[in-house]
Amino acid sequence: MTMTMQLVTLADGLIPGAKPTKIPGMDGTVSQMFGYALWLLVLAGVGGTGYGVYKLAISDKSRHGGGSEPFKWMGGGIAAIILASSLITILNGIAG
Repeated sequence: MTMTMQLVTLADGLIPGAKPTKIPGMDGTVSQMFGYALWLLVLAGVGGTGYGVYKLAISDKSRHGGGSEPFKWMGGGIAAIILASSLITILNGIAG
């Protein structure tokens, strides 16, 4: 359990402004870890979108290049951001 709390504390320093609210009926470490996991999902979505933009910038623009791969990265990143943001909003509405 000590390692889990160290990871939660580490995530607190990495994610600016990510203070998850406690979910009623789910107190303690589980609630904190779930909240931080949603914020990390948002960051992963931002990273995926950024990587897609990077791939689009360096991709081969000819007819023979893999033109759809950057859009797959960007679409997946945006989907992750939307999913995590909506779950954060729903949980904050329940908790608060």
